[in-house]
Amino acid sequence: MSAHESHELQRSINSRQLSMIAIGGAIGTGLFLASGSAIAQAGPGGALLGYAIMGIAVYFMMQSLGEMATQLPIRGSFEAYAERFVDPSLGFAVGWNYWLSWAITLAAELVAGALIVKFWFPDSSSTLWAMGFFALLLGLNLLSVKAYAEAEYWFASIKVVTVLIFVIVGGLMITGMLGGAAVGFQNWTLRDPATHLHAPFVGGWSAVLLVFMVAGFSFQGTEGVGLAAAETEDPATNVPKAIKNVFWRILLFYIGAIFVVGTLIQFTDPNLLNGDEAHVAYSPFTMVFKHLPKIGYYAANLMNAVILSAVLSCGNSAMYVSSRMLHAMSCSGKAPKIFGTVSARGVPVAALCATGIFSIFAFFSSVIGDQKIYQLLYNASSLSGFLIWLGIAVCHLRFRKAWLAQGRTLEELKYKSRFYPYGPWLALILFLVVLFGANAGVFQAKVFSWFDFIASYLMIPTFLALYVGHKLYARTRVVPLAECDFTIR
Repeated sequence: MSAHESHELQRSINSRQLSMIAIGGAIGTGLFLASGSAIAQAGPGGALLGYAIMGIAVYFMMQSLGEMATQLPIRGSFEAYAERFVDPSLGFAVGWNYWLSWAITLAAELVAGALIVKFWFPDSSSTLWAMGFFALLLGLNLLSVKAYAEAEYWFASIKVVTVLIFVIVGGLMITGMLGGAAVGFQNWTLRDPATHLHAPFVGGWSAVLLVFMVAGFSFQGTEGVGLAAAETEDPATNVPKAIKNVFWRILLFYIGAIFVVGTLIQFTDPNLLNGDEAHVAYSPFTMVFKHLPKIGYYAANLMNAVILSAVLSCGNSAMYVSSRMLHAMSCSGKAPKIFGTVSARGVPVAALCATGIFSIFAFFSSVIGDQKIYQLLYNASSLSGFLIWLGIAVCHLRFRKAWLAQGRTLEELKYKSRFYPYGPWLALILFLVVLFGANAGVFQAKVFSWFDFIASYLMIPTFLALYVGHKLYARTRVVPLAECDFTIR
């Protein structure tokens, strides 16, 4: 069999790279740009609470995924788990939905990159920037898996160092230790004279629900550990290590950064991402560094450059995980065979190209408006992500029941999820609440907008259509517990 006809991926990702890939995939525009939207909508307290609650739910989901991915480090990860432990039609819907989610995320990262560049070139074309960034990311992904993993390791390292420096410097600015007056916590009690809303909780619980969507988009990528397990050296050791270490680091980065941003920037600042096209949306990280005494101009430019590299890195990860899911679905017969072939370097080129087609969404930026299209994309991606996380929780509940039903013991598991069964059930309930409740505000608007309604809920009927359509076509059934497949192949 020639290299181009091969379907096998290469196990080239080591423990060091796996941990950083997981961190890097989750630290991108959700933190560096969309966090400004969370603070503008819910205030500093609402944003912090929303991210914290969502972080707990994601922790439970990652525990569930960790148990399954350590026991079965197979191609397709949770798409394959849905097929083996619930219903082949659910596997079909989960797989295509995940591919679509990350293809949309890629488009969102391209738009975000164009927004960030406008800090330097406010009148430049977003479409041209997005096209240039897409060409760069496609080139990087056509390299070998080993080269991709090493590049992501260093890109993610830059992100981690940047966030740590930001939190430390921000803390010093709050206390006035870097010169100038101490900001203190005055923005936590700020009142907007125009709307009469006041911090720390702007808009109440409905606003916190909206933050759940932003936070969901921000945390997406943590589940990429499950997909990378199929290309990881010694997954029985490295996957649990990544699951245990990565989540808490990410949560610490997000909570620390959101606290600093909410304390230093007023929730009424027009340059926060809020859909207002009359003002350029800057990264709140850049806005904070811009106010550093004496070196603010240089620090802001450096921070903006680092954020741009971080966003492109996240787009790189989006291309990787989406192409691997499409490759896995092809190998299991859920997608055209052409997407299952890989190059001599072990790269699924056809799957990469198909994913890239969806980046065309980013090219509509200059027509609809940069901020509007970006918020539309991350909303759609968030909904898709919650559907995937919901599926992971359901798969874990069935996985554990099938494990015991087939006469196995919990001691035989290579990694056991904490808080089972309460963890997956709590995550499942919260994800359902967010799916149907976070965008309920579209029905409360003074003028009903079909554009906003479709953008808010389209992914739910899309997922259901994939599931029902496949079920009617393939005549599948729920897999009996005694027939659930635990073999690695």
